Amino acid sequence: MSDLSAREFVADFYESFTREVVGTDDPAAVVDRYYTPDIEQTADGITLDRQRLLDHIRPVRKNVISCRYDVHDAIRTGDRVAARFTIHAETRHGRTISTEVYLFGELAPDGRMRRTTQATRDVSAS
Repeated sequence: MSDLSAREFVADFYESFTREVVGTDDPAAVVDRYYTPDIEQTADGITLDRQRLLDHIRPVRKNVISCRYDVHDAIRTGDRVAARFTIHAETRHGRTISTEVYLFGELAPDGRMRRTTQATRDVSAS
């Protein structure tokens, strides 16, 4: 798989997930379409299972009005994906929060995310 298609995969995965989870009345159904039931998402040393991921989504749904992903680098080989991207989230309070993400992930055979390990840093303009 080429780097371009890996970047497209990562961008599409997160952009469509965010759009769907923010715009639906049933975020659990969206999570289940994108993540396996045994999801482990570790970001900056904090591990979220499915329920904790849903809990994390609540304030995002309440506060984020738009979100854009700039995928800088991505590699996908078989069931593994690695990427560096920046999330630009516009909040209801008019602030844009930009977060750089370094992600290593494992995909299930059906393309859903099974595990991720992420390191993040705030790169918002001061």
